Amino acid sequence: MVLLIGIGIVFITLYRRQSRNLAVACREREEIRVEESRVFDFLHSLGEAFSDDIRPADLHRLIVESAVRILDAQGGALYLVGRNATQLLPAFISKDCPPLIEVPEHVWGQTSSVPHAIESYVRLHAISKEEGILGTVLTTREPVFIINDEADPRLAPLRDPALRTSAILVVPMIYRGQLLGVLAVANGPMGTPFSEGDFDVFKSIAEQSAFALYNAIVYSEASEKKRLDRDLHIARDIQRILLPSGSPQVDGFEICGLNIPAKQVSGDYFDYIPVTEEQVGVAIADVSGKGIPASLIMAMCRSVLRSQAPGNLSAADVLRKVNRQLFPDIKEDMFISMAYLLLSKGSNHVTLSRAGHDAPMLYRAADRSVERLNPRGMALGIDSGGVFDRVTADFDFDLETGDCVVLYTDGVTEALDEEGSEFGMDKMILAIQSSAPEGAAAILRKVTDELTEFSGTEPQNDDITLIAIRKT
Repeated sequence: MVLLIGIGIVFITLYRRQSRNLAVACREREEIRVEESRVFDFLHSLGEAFSDDIRPADLHRLIVESAVRILDAQGGALYLVGRNATQLLPAFISKDCPPLIEVPEHVWGQTSSVPHAIESYVRLHAISKEEGILGTVLTTREPVFIINDEADPRLAPLRDPALRTSAILVVPMIYRGQLLGVLAVANGPMGTPFSEGDFDVFKSIAEQSAFALYNAIVYSEASEKKRLDRDLHIARDIQRILLPSGSPQVDGFEICGLNIPAKQVSGDYFDYIPVTEEQVGVAIADVSGKGIPASLIMAMCRSVLRSQAPGNLSAADVLRKVNRQLFPDIKEDMFISMAYLLLSKGSNHVTLSRAGHDAPMLYRAADRSVERLNPRGMALGIDSGGVFDRVTADFDFDLETGDCVVLYTDGVTEALDEEGSEFGMDKMILAIQSSAPEGAAAILRKVTDELTEFSGTEPQNDDITLIAIRKT
């Protein structure tokens, strides 16, 4: 009887122990299932983020809140590497995250009057290399697992009794060898302790998040490029409106002009301006540089020239006034070269003034000779007016029937072939001589055809602008 009672006690004891073990195993299995479910949900959310065109701020929040939820942490933070790669910039910090950086005493002192002083400081503070735990991870690119401040002095600076950080996981976010940022989760004294298994899971989260961040950056850059391309396309259309849409009808003259930008927008400019009922101004200009900055200066130049040219029969005086008005608004490293001439309807007379621009070509039909018209002058925007006004003067000449004047920018003569040689003046003169008898439009066709053949597959390296004027 006693033996049976003893066996029964042993059986009951073993049963209870097995029941407890089974309960623990079931609980652990459930915890693993919950953790797996959370990880799966996180990965699924990352996948959806790309298909839904997620904003960077929302992606940052998703990464941090998912890490906090999966690891049952009190809070977390994501810091991204700054442009110079020497700082970490706060991207998202969860609401209840314990401080991950040392908060100065004066900030703590402000909490009585400014309740959110600490939160504001943490959310705005950029972390330099080797500044605290996060700065160390930025420098070393090594993950950090700290359990409590008694065991590890690195947590000592995070000392506030109310918000004390007792455990922290920090992992660098690296993709294709590029450090993108640092991800951290932390617990206060009342939080669930982190385990080595949590650390492994957290490193996996950071790895997947780094991939997501990298792709988001690539997608953002592609979207930004698309937006810039769209803006440039609009700017090009606007600039086309600013350039002549056709040739003016001037008795006694045949006039043609064209502009071929090297990029989507051009720093070259040409224009036909009604001066009086009998006179027409023809202008060509080249802003130093290319692209958007040059195109903006070009638009300014057009506006000023059109305000000063009407009624003024001195080409030089027009340029002097344009220079005085533009000079205060042009950067020191920029300038504008311009040639401006006046045509009188039914007259052979032409007045030219040159502001540092390439010397116009004068073709004489009588002997098919070509000479360069090279009156003195300096570029616009270099001098406030004292020197510019002295060197800028009107240059008068006459045209006979069949004679031509060709205005151009240096994108023509400095065009390069595949071997790096320039098109040059000689080729341009030959093109003018062979085409001038056929008219102004023929000159433009011949020069551009010669340029295309000369350059071959070499890309256009500068804006090209041409104007041909033929006396009829």
